[in-house]
Amino acid sequence: MSTVADQLLDLLDIEQLEIDLFRGMGNGGETTTRIFGGHVIAQALMAAYRTVPDRLCHSLHAYFIRPGDPEIPVIYQVDRARDGGSFTTRRVVAIQHGKQIFNLSASFHIDEEGWDYQHEMPEVGSPEDWPNRNDLRESHVDKIPKKFHDDFLRERPIELREVAPRDFFTPEKASDKNHLWFRMEAAKGQGPQMQHCLLAYASDMNLLGSSLRPHGLTWFQGNVMSASLDHAMWFHGPIQFNDWHLYDLDAPWTGKARGFNRGSIYSADGTLVASVAQEGLVRPLKKKKD
Repeated sequence: MSTVADQLLDLLDIEQLEIDLFRGMGNGGETTTRIFGGHVIAQALMAAYRTVPDRLCHSLHAYFIRPGDPEIPVIYQVDRARDGGSFTTRRVVAIQHGKQIFNLSASFHIDEEGWDYQHEMPEVGSPEDWPNRNDLRESHVDKIPKKFHDDFLRERPIELREVAPRDFFTPEKASDKNHLWFRMEAAKGQGPQMQHCLLAYASDMNLLGSSLRPHGLTWFQGNVMSASLDHAMWFHGPIQFNDWHLYDLDAPWTGKARGFNRGSIYSADGTLVASVAQEGLVRPLKKKKD
């Protein structure tokens, strides 16, 4: 019997329909009512990788255009924008119901030597110092309607441990700076392309939530509409996502019903392996009158 992690690996092993045309399944992963943003990022990156066999992605930039429908597959169309001596560029359009739901540009680079420098990894304790998200959800399940319990508690593919987690429903205002540890043990033995896609998938987790922290908000309160608007990611070093990685997050600005969020991803030995930026919708929801 396959695990949810195995199912995620299957979701990212997209089907080739024709030259530069691929199909990925829309259901599975983090959410059931819509396609999780990291899901479509990872599948689009994998579609690009299927046309770039000889070098690794160093950056991607993407826009979320429409919500994804988990009930039908997603079609990914790859445009081979440029094949250069050092860099390769691809554009990917994700389509459902005949319309774009997402597009991505990715750049790939040969392995070159250069000067090295990075910020130090923050000291936040080890993953074992913090509860996993399954235990946290178990402790909050009695605060939501029973009909949502199964989905709230269902197993998810990424193991995640927030550093100093807040209360889901009555959080205090907090610093936008926050941290989490994450990994997927089933990533062991996967090639570098799949490691990139798995980290891209996970990079969408908790990122937009940084914008809510200074306002004492979470998604579980039902008073905020949120959605990812764009997503950028830069890969700096080799990734083995079966090992723990620290996600160092902040949100330096919120306004105009949008929040800007950043993240730095470190391997457990302190190596900065990726950087992330995202702007998202954080629109106040007006309460309905009785």
